[in-house]
Amino acid sequence: MVERGTRVRRRLVASILMVATGSLLLVAAWLTPASHGHGTHTQMGLPPCGWVVSMGIPCPSCGMTTSFAHAADGDFLGALKAQPAGAVLALLSAMVFVVSAWVLFTGSAIGSFWIERIGKRFLLFGGLLFLGAWIYKIITF
Repeated sequence: MVERGTRVRRRLVASILMVATGSLLLVAAWLTPASHGHGTHTQMGLPPCGWVVSMGIPCPSCGMTTSFAHAADGDFLGALKAQPAGAVLALLSAMVFVVSAWVLFTGSAIGSFWIERIGKRFLLFGGLLFLGAWIYKIITF
Protein backbone atom coordinates (compact mmCIF):
# COMPACT_ATOMS: atom_id res chain seq x y z
CA MET A 1 0.00 0.00 0.00
CA VAL A 2 1.27 3.45 -0.92
CA GLU A 3 2.18 5.62 2.02
CA ARG A 4 -0.18 8.57 2.61
CA GLY A 5 2.73 11.04 2.43
CA THR A 6 3.67 9.78 -1.01
CA ARG A 7 0.15 10.39 -2.31
CA VAL A 8 0.07 13.87 -0.80
CA ARG A 9 3.43 14.75 -2.39
CA ARG A 10 2.32 13.28 -5.71
CA ARG A 11 -0.86 15.39 -5.66
CA LEU A 12 1.05 18.51 -4.60
CA VAL A 13 3.49 18.15 -7.49
CA ALA A 14 0.59 17.44 -9.85
CA SER A 15 -1.25 20.57 -8.70
CA ILE A 16 1.85 22.74 -9.23
CA LEU A 17 2.39 21.30 -12.73
CA MET A 18 -1.29 21.67 -13.57
CA VAL A 19 -1.37 25.34 -12.52
CA ALA A 20 1.92 26.11 -14.31
CA THR A 21 1.02 24.47 -17.62
CA GLY A 22 -2.59 25.64 -17.46
CA SER A 23 -1.49 29.23 -16.88
CA LEU A 24 0.98 29.03 -19.73
CA LEU A 25 -1.66 27.70 -22.11
CA LEU A 26 -4.25 30.26 -20.97
CA VAL A 27 -1.88 33.15 -21.62
CA ALA A 28 -1.03 31.64 -25.02
CA ALA A 29 -4.75 31.39 -25.84
CA TRP A 30 -5.21 35.05 -24.89
CA LEU A 31 -2.46 36.21 -27.28
CA THR A 32 -2.90 36.82 -30.99
CA PRO A 33 -0.11 35.07 -32.94
CA ALA A 34 2.13 37.51 -34.83
CA SER A 35 1.71 37.03 -38.58
CA HIS A 36 5.48 37.07 -39.28
CA GLY A 37 6.24 34.14 -36.92
CA HIS A 38 7.83 36.01 -34.02
CA GLY A 39 7.18 39.00 -31.77
CA THR A 40 3.95 37.83 -30.11
CA HIS A 41 5.61 38.30 -26.70
CA THR A 42 5.47 42.10 -27.14
CA GLN A 43 1.70 41.90 -26.48
CA MET A 44 2.63 41.19 -22.85
CA GLY A 45 4.66 44.41 -22.61
CA LEU A 46 8.01 42.72 -23.22
CA PRO A 47 10.57 44.42 -25.46
CA PRO A 48 11.41 43.14 -28.96
CA CYS A 49 14.02 40.39 -29.11
CA GLY A 50 17.50 41.81 -28.51
CA TRP A 51 19.10 39.33 -30.91
CA VAL A 52 16.85 40.43 -33.75
CA VAL A 53 17.34 44.12 -32.95
CA SER A 54 21.13 43.98 -32.53
CA MET A 55 22.24 41.15 -34.84
CA GLY A 56 19.38 40.72 -37.27
CA ILE A 57 19.07 36.98 -36.58
CA PRO A 58 16.57 35.11 -34.42
CA CYS A 59 17.51 33.90 -30.94
CA PRO A 60 17.24 30.17 -30.10
CA SER A 61 13.75 30.65 -28.65
CA CYS A 62 12.54 33.03 -31.36
CA GLY A 63 8.92 32.29 -32.22
CA MET A 64 8.15 30.24 -29.09
CA THR A 65 5.39 32.56 -27.86
CA THR A 66 3.93 32.78 -31.36
CA SER A 67 4.06 28.99 -31.65
CA PHE A 68 2.29 28.54 -28.30
CA ALA A 69 -0.36 31.09 -29.33
CA HIS A 70 -1.02 29.19 -32.56
CA ALA A 71 -1.16 25.85 -30.73
CA ALA A 72 -3.53 27.24 -28.08
CA ASP A 73 -5.80 28.37 -30.91
CA GLY A 74 -5.74 24.85 -32.35
CA ASP A 75 -3.54 25.80 -35.31
CA PHE A 76 -0.81 23.19 -34.95
CA LEU A 77 0.51 23.73 -38.48
CA GLY A 78 0.89 27.46 -37.73
CA ALA A 79 2.66 26.51 -34.49
CA LEU A 80 5.09 24.29 -36.39
CA LYS A 81 5.79 27.01 -38.95
CA ALA A 82 6.41 29.63 -36.25
CA GLN A 83 8.78 27.48 -34.15
CA PRO A 84 8.89 23.66 -34.39
CA ALA A 85 10.29 23.23 -30.87
CA GLY A 86 7.57 25.55 -29.54
CA ALA A 87 4.89 23.42 -31.17
CA VAL A 88 6.29 20.30 -29.49
CA LEU A 89 6.56 22.11 -26.13
CA ALA A 90 2.98 23.37 -26.43
CA LEU A 91 1.77 19.84 -27.10
CA LEU A 92 3.84 18.51 -24.18
CA SER A 93 2.44 21.27 -21.95
CA ALA A 94 -1.11 20.24 -22.82
CA MET A 95 -0.23 16.60 -22.11
CA VAL A 96 1.37 17.49 -18.77
CA PHE A 97 -1.74 19.52 -17.87
CA VAL A 98 -4.07 16.57 -18.58
CA VAL A 99 -1.89 14.00 -16.79
CA SER A 100 -1.39 16.34 -13.81
CA ALA A 101 -5.14 16.89 -13.51
CA TRP A 102 -5.65 13.12 -13.59
CA VAL A 103 -3.02 12.58 -10.88
CA LEU A 104 -4.40 15.41 -8.74
CA PHE A 105 -7.96 14.14 -8.81
CA THR A 106 -7.35 10.38 -8.74
CA GLY A 107 -4.02 10.02 -6.92
CA SER A 108 -2.77 7.87 -9.82
CA ALA A 109 0.92 7.08 -10.11
CA ILE A 110 0.90 7.53 -13.91
CA GLY A 111 3.08 10.64 -13.61
CA SER A 112 5.75 8.68 -11.76
CA PHE A 113 5.58 5.99 -14.42
CA TRP A 114 6.51 8.50 -17.15
CA ILE A 115 9.09 10.39 -15.10
CA GLU A 116 10.97 7.12 -14.51
CA ARG A 117 11.15 6.56 -18.28
CA ILE A 118 12.33 10.05 -19.22
CA GLY A 119 16.07 10.13 -19.24
CA LYS A 120 19.13 10.89 -21.32
CA ARG A 121 17.43 10.07 -24.62
CA PHE A 122 14.69 12.59 -23.90
CA LEU A 123 17.25 15.30 -23.07
CA LEU A 124 19.28 14.46 -26.18
CA PHE A 125 16.16 14.57 -28.35
CA GLY A 126 15.14 17.89 -26.76
CA GLY A 127 18.56 19.43 -27.37
CA LEU A 128 18.60 18.29 -30.99
CA LEU A 129 15.04 19.55 -31.47
CA PHE A 130 15.97 23.00 -30.14
CA LEU A 131 19.10 23.16 -32.26
CA GLY A 132 17.21 22.07 -35.36
CA ALA A 133 14.39 24.51 -34.66
CA TRP A 134 16.88 27.37 -34.25
CA ILE A 135 18.52 26.51 -37.57
CA TYR A 136 15.06 26.39 -39.14
CA LYS A 137 14.25 29.87 -37.73
CA ILE A 138 17.52 31.30 -39.04
CA ILE A 139 16.84 29.87 -42.51
CA THR A 140 13.22 31.03 -42.64
CA PHE A 141 13.73 34.40 -40.92
